[in-house]
Amino acid sequence: MIRRYSLLPLLILPLLLGSVGSAGENTVNVVATTTQAADLIRILSAGVDGLAITALMGPGVDPHLYQPTEADIAAMNQAEMVIYSGLHLEGQFDAIFEALSEQGVAIYALSQAVKDAGFIIGGFDLSETLLNVDDPHFWFDPLNWQLSVADLAETLAGLDPANAERYHANAADYIEQLQLLYEWADAGLRSVAEGQRYLVTSHDAFQYFGAAFGWRMQAIQGLSTEDEAGVGDIQETVDFVIDNEIPVLFVESSIPPDTVEAVIEAVRAQGRGARIGLRELFGDAMGEPGKFGGSYIGMLAQNALTIMQSYQCMGAAVAIPDWPKSLMPKPPDDLWNADCDA
Repeated sequence: MIRRYSLLPLLILPLLLGSVGSAGENTVNVVATTTQAADLIRILSAGVDGLAITALMGPGVDPHLYQPTEADIAAMNQAEMVIYSGLHLEGQFDAIFEALSEQGVAIYALSQAVKDAGFIIGGFDLSETLLNVDDPHFWFDPLNWQLSVADLAETLAGLDPANAERYHANAADYIEQLQLLYEWADAGLRSVAEGQRYLVTSHDAFQYFGAAFGWRMQAIQGLSTEDEAGVGDIQETVDFVIDNEIPVLFVESSIPPDTVEAVIEAVRAQGRGARIGLRELFGDAMGEPGKFGGSYIGMLAQNALTIMQSYQCMGAAVAIPDWPKSLMPKPPDDLWNADCDA
């Protein structure tokens, strides 16, 4: 069930969305920064005419480091609304968002509803100058994403009353799908013995995922990939892996594998067995369009399946639940049937 919370009034500048869906009238331009943001606005606006969506970042792009191009800035300048993730995930956009807002472009943060509801996690292992920084990876808890879905649908309905029913219906259908996804992943991930539930990754992107499904996290880098991992970070992770007898570590799709490979090499040098997971985890971006990981549901499900299968291949007892028949998209056979020797 979706978390209940009070929708706070949204102080968003008026948009020219009243004409969306009216035959022959002007197109409204909406820009989405991340792959997740673009996926969500497409889902909520399905069946609504007159809405043109521009996605800035592609698959595998690291939003922490992404610098807007001239084409990106031009697209945002021509937009009535820019939808972004928030909590400084798009670290190079802050000044641009401020300038766009002053020009009358509506700037909407998907994270705001989650923060208002009190489900944002604080930063971890940060320097004194960065204390109280929010962890921006809120979407890795599907219950958080339900809040974003409901809030964006409510916002769109208020700005475009002619299509309010469509936005609300699309949101309700999608929230049902997200609930099925959460229940499937929760059942499978919690089937791993509690003492074995450790997720070691390239950077600290999975705290929400761990909180949602009962796993403890360890990352080589911090919340942002702007913070480079040093020798001390690698050695700390090596010690953690050995002390907790962790059999598998995971590379992320938007980050080079160097640091994880260095940890694996150091662990093996001490006579301990460890391997890299069967597949990369989707971190700050989704996968290729048209592929299973190219949607939010597919991205999160593939991450969960990759973790479960990787631990299963290393001898852990894992009960992977059957895929819900009404949950779409369905994992392809080559993903569902893992090859431990790959």
